[in-house]
Amino acid sequence: MRIRLDSIGCRLNISEVEEMARVFAGAGHRLVGPGDVADLYVFNTCAVTHVAARKSRQVIRQMRRANPNAAVVATGCYAQLSPQEVAALGVDMVVSNEDKDRLPQLVAEAGLLHDADPIPAPDAAFLPNTPLDDGGSHTRAFVKVQDGCDNRCTFCIVTVARGAGRSRPLPDVIAEINRLAELGYQEAVLSGVHLGSYGHDLGAGHGLYQLVKTILTETDLPRLRLSSLEPWDLDADFFELWRSERLLPHLHLPLQSGCDDTLRRMARRTSQAEFSQLVREARAAIPDLSVTTDIIVGFPGETDAEFEQSLNFVNEVEFAKLHVFRYSRRAGTSAAKMRGQVPDAVVQQRSQHMHTLNAQLEESFRRRFVGRQMPVLWESNEPYGFGLQWSGLTGNYLRVVTQTNPQANLRNQVIPTKLVDTVPAALLGQLPTGVAGNPTGLPVLRVIA
Repeated sequence: MRIRLDSIGCRLNISEVEEMARVFAGAGHRLVGPGDVADLYVFNTCAVTHVAARKSRQVIRQMRRANPNAAVVATGCYAQLSPQEVAALGVDMVVSNEDKDRLPQLVAEAGLLHDADPIPAPDAAFLPNTPLDDGGSHTRAFVKVQDGCDNRCTFCIVTVARGAGRSRPLPDVIAEINRLAELGYQEAVLSGVHLGSYGHDLGAGHGLYQLVKTILTETDLPRLRLSSLEPWDLDADFFELWRSERLLPHLHLPLQSGCDDTLRRMARRTSQAEFSQLVREARAAIPDLSVTTDIIVGFPGETDAEFEQSLNFVNEVEFAKLHVFRYSRRAGTSAAKMRGQVPDAVVQQRSQHMHTLNAQLEESFRRRFVGRQMPVLWESNEPYGFGLQWSGLTGNYLRVVTQTNPQANLRNQVIPTKLVDTVPAALLGQLPTGVAGNPTGLPVLRVIA
């Protein structure tokens, strides 16, 4: 049976879809990509902003139009919060977040599958005998280790949609990562709604530290990356883990605002001073560290002066990359009832200012590494422009592109690559002489802006 799986939103959504794909593929179903007609469409929705909810509706409608005779299944946060709205879009089945891990089995029990082996009962260690073939877009595996959140940030609807924090048993995580290593994956990204709380529900106050340490001890996967971590979950001792070069030098620490007054209204458990100290400790302990963050503009009550404080603080921290969000009023959150809702035109203007700063910060961080040789995990062969073909990531999450021989296949290889210049949104890499993509030491294309 032809199955198309897709998601929008966070890395946790990606990890959940990848696990579904492994289960479906292991049962003998054929996974198809964009543009291919499917017999079953599964979509993992998002509701973190009203824009994400709107996009979720659009994708569901597109899936329904792509094959009116196909079955369409929706899950995820938007489906959890608005199941009746989703059902009205013509989906055949809505699966709650609580039951999402059992989605392949539930779909089979509902009679929406045919022409394949039975779907096994959920097994945290289950993986097929071959890597997931997704057309070459991913060589990293997103591994879900935690779900739910016990924070009460006033803007966030995810706590309502995902429920209380709960951790996956450590032996199950180790078993999955070992299996991924056997299948040839080069990198795993540990994902969760509140990753830093891993183990708290199991009585382990330093659960994430122990999880990472155990993975580094009991698995051989070459590269391990952590997804988003709340700054208050970390201390200086946590950074000792980066003594292992397998733990990649990238921290995504969502700040949300660079103004203390705004942070208090958001119920964020950090401040400018505490966040600055944490970043200093991290950079002192981890060479070449990339620190990225999330920023919300236009939060209720944010004055021009507060926004300027936030903008200036973000500039002072010198993040490697910003994910900029315009505040989205979500029913069911405390912030939706706050006074001082910022006009849309002002929010849009502030967003543009923050995006402009982001472009400057990204370019500045990339330029620090021009002339360096760094390991790059090459992921995909796709048109980039300027004749460049292959795209990959350094350990500190810098995008690198290069030109190669047409016959070259760099996918899933980690290759020391010289970073010779910057190009829009990336670095230009030169492969060493003798590797598959550059057997005769081909010079790289120079890009003139």
